[in-house]
Amino acid sequence: MLTPVKDILKMASDANTSVIAFNSLDYNMIYSTVQAAEKVGKPVICMLYPEHHTGFNWANPEGFAAMVKSLADEVSVPVGLHLDHCSDFNYIMRAVKAGFSCVMYDGSMLPLEENIANTRKVADAAHAFGVAVEAELGHVGFAATVSDQSNLDMYTQPDVAAKFIEESTCDALAVAIGSAHGVYKETPHLDIKRLSEINAATEAPLVLHGGSGIPDDQLDQAFVNGINKFNVGTEFFQLYYDCLKDYGQINGDGGNIFDYANYCQPRLIDYLTKKMELSKF
Repeated sequence: MLTPVKDILKMASDANTSVIAFNSLDYNMIYSTVQAAEKVGKPVICMLYPEHHTGFNWANPEGFAAMVKSLADEVSVPVGLHLDHCSDFNYIMRAVKAGFSCVMYDGSMLPLEENIANTRKVADAAHAFGVAVEAELGHVGFAATVSDQSNLDMYTQPDVAAKFIEESTCDALAVAIGSAHGVYKETPHLDIKRLSEINAATEAPLVLHGGSGIPDDQLDQAFVNGINKFNVGTEFFQLYYDCLKDYGQINGDGGNIFDYANYCQPRLIDYLTKKMELSKF
Protein backbone atom coordinates (compact mmCIF):
# COMPACT_ATOMS: atom_id res chain seq x y z
CA MET A 1 0.00 0.00 0.00
CA LEU A 2 1.26 3.45 -0.85
CA THR A 3 2.37 5.10 2.39
CA PRO A 4 3.87 8.54 3.08
CA VAL A 5 7.64 8.29 3.43
CA LYS A 6 7.47 10.31 6.64
CA ASP A 7 5.29 7.58 8.19
CA ILE A 8 7.68 4.86 7.03
CA LEU A 9 10.62 6.72 8.57
CA LYS A 10 8.74 6.89 11.87
CA MET A 11 8.17 3.12 11.70
CA ALA A 12 11.92 2.66 11.20
CA SER A 13 12.76 5.02 14.05
CA ASP A 14 10.33 3.28 16.40
CA ALA A 15 11.88 -0.09 15.49
CA ASN A 16 15.43 1.31 15.86
CA THR A 17 16.30 0.22 12.33
CA SER A 18 16.37 1.49 8.77
CA VAL A 19 14.05 1.15 5.82
CA ILE A 20 15.93 0.44 2.60
CA ALA A 21 15.29 2.72 -0.36
CA PHE A 22 16.10 1.54 -3.87
CA ASN A 23 16.71 3.68 -6.94
CA SER A 24 14.90 2.25 -9.97
CA LEU A 25 14.70 2.91 -13.69
CA ASP A 26 11.61 1.14 -14.97
CA TYR A 27 8.72 -1.24 -14.30
CA ASN A 28 10.95 -4.31 -13.89
CA MET A 29 12.96 -2.72 -11.09
CA ILE A 30 9.97 -1.16 -9.34
CA TYR A 31 7.88 -4.34 -9.61
CA SER A 32 10.74 -6.43 -8.21
CA THR A 33 11.28 -4.00 -5.33
CA VAL A 34 7.63 -4.00 -4.31
CA GLN A 35 7.26 -7.76 -4.65
CA ALA A 36 10.40 -8.41 -2.61
CA ALA A 37 9.10 -6.15 0.15
CA GLU A 38 5.83 -8.09 0.21
CA LYS A 39 7.76 -11.37 0.31
CA VAL A 40 9.77 -10.40 3.39
CA GLY A 41 6.98 -8.36 4.99
CA LYS A 42 8.97 -5.13 5.34
CA PRO A 43 8.33 -1.54 4.24
CA VAL A 44 10.33 -0.21 1.31
CA ILE A 45 10.91 3.06 -0.56
CA CYS A 46 11.13 3.41 -4.34
CA MET A 47 13.29 6.31 -5.52
CA LEU A 48 13.63 8.24 -8.76
CA TYR A 49 16.96 9.94 -9.44
CA PRO A 50 16.13 12.95 -11.67
CA GLU A 51 19.16 12.61 -13.92
CA HIS A 52 17.99 9.17 -15.00
CA HIS A 53 15.03 10.99 -16.55
CA THR A 54 16.57 14.26 -17.68
CA GLY A 55 19.90 12.83 -18.81
CA PHE A 56 19.02 9.33 -19.99
CA ASN A 57 15.28 9.47 -20.78
CA TRP A 58 14.05 6.79 -18.40
CA ALA A 59 10.77 7.34 -16.53
CA ASN A 60 9.63 10.90 -15.82
CA PRO A 61 8.15 11.78 -12.40
CA GLU A 62 4.54 11.29 -13.52
CA GLY A 63 5.20 7.90 -15.10
CA PHE A 64 7.41 6.73 -12.24
CA ALA A 65 4.81 7.76 -9.66
CA ALA A 66 2.03 6.00 -11.58
CA MET A 67 3.98 2.73 -11.65
CA VAL A 68 4.79 2.86 -7.94
CA LYS A 69 1.22 3.74 -6.98
CA SER A 70 -0.25 0.95 -9.11
CA LEU A 71 2.15 -1.70 -7.82
CA ALA A 72 1.83 -0.53 -4.21
CA ASP A 73 -1.93 -1.09 -4.45
CA GLU A 74 -1.26 -4.79 -5.06
CA VAL A 75 0.62 -5.44 -1.80
CA SER A 76 -0.04 -5.10 1.92
CA VAL A 77 3.34 -3.70 3.01
CA PRO A 78 4.04 0.06 3.14
CA VAL A 79 5.62 1.39 -0.06
CA GLY A 80 7.05 4.91 -0.17
CA LEU A 81 7.69 7.16 -3.17
CA HIS A 82 10.73 9.45 -2.97
CA LEU A 83 12.60 11.84 -5.25
CA ASP A 84 16.35 11.41 -4.79
CA HIS A 85 19.09 14.07 -5.14
CA CYS A 86 17.67 17.18 -6.79
CA SER A 87 18.72 20.83 -6.75
CA ASP A 88 16.12 22.11 -9.22
CA PHE A 89 13.20 23.72 -7.39
CA ASN A 90 10.88 23.43 -10.40
CA TYR A 91 11.64 19.74 -10.85
CA ILE A 92 11.07 19.13 -7.15
CA MET A 93 7.67 20.79 -7.37
CA ARG A 94 6.87 18.73 -10.46
CA ALA A 95 7.53 15.60 -8.38
CA VAL A 96 5.39 16.95 -5.54
CA LYS A 97 2.49 17.49 -7.92
CA ALA A 98 3.04 14.01 -9.39
CA GLY A 99 2.42 12.46 -5.99
CA PHE A 100 5.85 11.93 -4.43
CA SER A 101 5.42 12.00 -0.65
CA CYS A 102 9.05 12.94 -0.01
CA VAL A 103 11.57 14.95 -2.02
CA MET A 104 15.26 15.55 -1.51
CA TYR A 105 16.79 18.96 -1.98
CA ASP A 106 20.55 18.56 -2.28
CA GLY A 107 22.47 21.72 -1.43
CA SER A 108 25.37 19.85 0.15
CA MET A 109 28.03 21.58 -1.97
CA LEU A 110 26.76 25.05 -1.08
CA PRO A 111 27.88 27.21 1.87
CA LEU A 112 25.95 26.28 5.03
CA GLU A 113 23.69 29.32 5.19
CA GLU A 114 22.77 29.03 1.51
CA ASN A 115 22.02 25.32 1.93
CA ILE A 116 19.77 26.15 4.90
CA ALA A 117 17.96 28.94 3.06
CA ASN A 118 17.36 26.87 -0.08
CA THR A 119 16.23 23.85 1.90
CA ARG A 120 13.83 26.07 3.87
CA LYS A 121 12.37 27.40 0.61
CA VAL A 122 11.77 23.84 -0.65
CA ALA A 123 10.39 22.77 2.72
CA ASP A 124 7.95 25.68 2.87
CA ALA A 125 6.59 24.77 -0.56
CA ALA A 126 6.56 20.99 -0.10
CA HIS A 127 5.03 21.12 3.38
CA ALA A 128 2.11 23.10 1.96
CA PHE A 129 1.29 19.95 -0.03
CA GLY A 130 1.91 17.62 2.91
CA VAL A 131 5.18 16.40 1.38
CA ALA A 132 8.29 15.70 3.47
CA VAL A 133 11.76 17.00 2.62
CA GLU A 134 15.11 15.29 2.92
CA ALA A 135 18.26 17.42 2.86
CA GLU A 136 21.98 16.71 2.95
CA LEU A 137 24.60 18.19 5.24
CA GLY A 138 28.24 17.44 4.69
CA HIS A 139 28.96 15.85 1.33
CA VAL A 140 28.64 12.20 0.34
CA GLY A 141 31.18 12.05 -2.46
CA PHE A 142 32.06 9.43 -5.03
CA ALA A 143 33.79 6.15 -4.24
CA ALA A 144 36.03 6.47 -7.29
CA THR A 145 37.62 9.52 -5.67
CA VAL A 146 39.55 8.40 -2.60
CA SER A 147 39.79 11.97 -1.28
CA ASP A 148 36.00 12.16 -1.10
CA GLN A 149 35.97 9.23 1.31
CA SER A 150 38.85 10.42 3.46
CA ASN A 151 38.24 14.18 3.59
CA LEU A 152 36.93 14.80 7.10
CA ASP A 153 36.06 18.38 6.17
CA MET A 154 33.15 16.93 4.16
CA TYR A 155 31.79 14.95 7.12
CA THR A 156 28.70 16.12 8.98
CA GLN A 157 29.29 17.93 12.29
CA PRO A 158 26.81 17.07 15.10
CA ASP A 159 26.26 20.64 16.31
CA VAL A 160 25.84 21.96 12.78
CA ALA A 161 23.34 19.18 12.05
CA ALA A 162 21.14 20.32 14.93
CA LYS A 163 21.23 23.93 13.69
CA PHE A 164 20.56 22.85 10.12
CA ILE A 165 17.47 20.79 10.94
CA GLU A 166 15.98 23.50 13.13
CA GLU A 167 16.52 26.36 10.69
CA SER A 168 15.79 24.52 7.43
CA THR A 169 12.75 22.64 8.85
CA CYS A 170 13.74 19.55 6.85
CA ASP A 171 12.12 16.26 7.85
CA ALA A 172 15.11 13.96 7.33
CA LEU A 173 18.83 14.56 6.99
CA ALA A 174 21.37 12.69 4.87
CA VAL A 175 24.69 12.68 6.70
CA ALA A 176 28.27 12.21 5.55
CA ILE A 177 30.04 9.69 7.78
CA GLY A 178 32.34 7.88 5.33
CA SER A 179 30.08 6.41 2.66
CA ALA A 180 30.26 7.36 -1.03
CA HIS A 181 28.32 6.92 -4.25
CA GLY A 182 29.43 4.34 -6.81
CA VAL A 183 31.83 1.39 -6.61
CA TYR A 184 34.33 1.47 -3.75
CA LYS A 185 38.03 0.99 -4.50
CA GLU A 186 38.52 -0.25 -0.96
CA THR A 187 36.35 -1.23 1.97
CA PRO A 188 34.62 1.85 3.40
CA HIS A 189 34.74 2.53 7.12
CA LEU A 190 31.75 4.36 8.54
CA ASP A 191 32.38 6.78 11.40
CA ILE A 192 29.88 5.24 13.80
CA LYS A 193 31.05 7.41 16.70
CA ARG A 194 30.30 10.55 14.72
CA LEU A 195 26.92 9.11 13.67
CA SER A 196 26.05 8.40 17.30
CA GLU A 197 26.91 11.99 18.21
CA ILE A 198 24.79 13.37 15.35
CA ASN A 199 21.91 11.14 16.44
CA ALA A 200 22.19 12.38 20.02
CA ALA A 201 22.16 16.00 18.87
CA THR A 202 19.15 15.69 16.53
CA GLU A 203 15.63 14.29 16.45
CA ALA A 204 15.00 14.00 12.70
CA PRO A 205 15.51 10.64 10.95
CA LEU A 206 19.00 10.28 9.51
CA VAL A 207 19.76 8.94 6.04
CA LEU A 208 22.79 7.06 4.69
CA HIS A 209 23.61 7.46 1.00
CA GLY A 210 26.17 5.47 -0.99
CA GLY A 211 24.93 2.16 0.35
CA SER A 212 26.32 -0.24 -2.26
CA GLY A 213 29.32 -2.17 -0.97
CA ILE A 214 29.23 -1.25 2.72
CA PRO A 215 29.82 -4.39 4.87
CA ASP A 216 26.71 -5.67 6.63
CA ASP A 217 28.23 -5.43 10.11
CA GLN A 218 28.83 -1.71 9.64
CA LEU A 219 25.27 -1.26 8.39
CA ASP A 220 23.95 -3.05 11.47
CA GLN A 221 25.81 -0.55 13.64
CA ALA A 222 24.60 2.40 11.58
CA PHE A 223 20.98 1.30 11.80
CA VAL A 224 20.97 1.14 15.62
CA ASN A 225 22.74 4.51 15.83
CA GLY A 226 20.20 6.64 14.02
CA ILE A 227 20.12 5.70 10.33
CA ASN A 228 16.43 5.27 9.45
CA LYS A 229 16.72 5.35 5.65
CA PHE A 230 19.42 3.58 3.67
CA ASN A 231 19.83 4.28 -0.06
CA VAL A 232 20.92 1.62 -2.55
CA GLY A 233 21.46 2.22 -6.25
CA THR A 234 24.77 1.17 -7.84
CA GLU A 235 24.70 -2.56 -7.09
CA PHE A 236 21.00 -2.80 -8.01
CA PHE A 237 21.66 -1.13 -11.37
CA GLN A 238 24.67 -3.37 -11.96
CA LEU A 239 22.58 -6.49 -11.34
CA TYR A 240 19.92 -5.25 -13.75
CA TYR A 241 22.59 -4.71 -16.41
CA ASP A 242 24.07 -8.16 -15.73
CA CYS A 243 20.62 -9.70 -16.19
CA LEU A 244 20.24 -8.03 -19.57
CA LYS A 245 23.73 -9.08 -20.65
CA ASP A 246 23.23 -12.68 -19.51
CA TYR A 247 19.82 -12.89 -21.17
CA GLY A 248 21.34 -11.86 -24.48
CA GLN A 249 24.14 -14.39 -24.18
CA ILE A 250 21.77 -17.22 -23.26
CA ASN A 251 19.29 -16.57 -26.04
CA GLY A 252 21.60 -15.35 -28.80
CA ASP A 253 20.12 -14.48 -32.16
CA GLY A 254 17.19 -16.83 -31.63
CA GLY A 255 15.85 -15.02 -28.57
CA ASN A 256 13.34 -12.22 -28.16
CA ILE A 257 12.87 -9.39 -25.70
CA PHE A 258 9.38 -10.38 -24.64
CA ASP A 259 10.43 -12.95 -22.03
CA TYR A 260 13.11 -10.73 -20.48
CA ALA A 261 10.88 -9.62 -17.60
CA ASN A 262 10.23 -13.24 -16.62
CA TYR A 263 13.98 -13.85 -16.68
CA CYS A 264 15.20 -10.81 -14.78
CA GLN A 265 12.52 -10.26 -12.15
CA PRO A 266 13.23 -13.45 -10.14
CA ARG A 267 16.94 -12.55 -10.02
CA LEU A 268 16.19 -9.03 -8.91
CA ILE A 269 13.71 -10.22 -6.28
CA ASP A 270 16.23 -12.72 -4.90
CA TYR A 271 18.82 -9.95 -4.47
CA LEU A 272 16.30 -7.52 -3.00
CA THR A 273 14.90 -9.94 -0.43
CA LYS A 274 18.38 -10.65 0.85
CA LYS A 275 19.19 -6.94 1.03
CA MET A 276 15.96 -6.17 2.86
CA GLU A 277 16.84 -8.66 5.58
CA LEU A 278 19.21 -5.97 6.87
CA SER A 279 16.13 -4.10 8.09
CA LYS A 280 15.13 -5.37 11.52
CA PHE A 281 11.40 -4.63 11.38
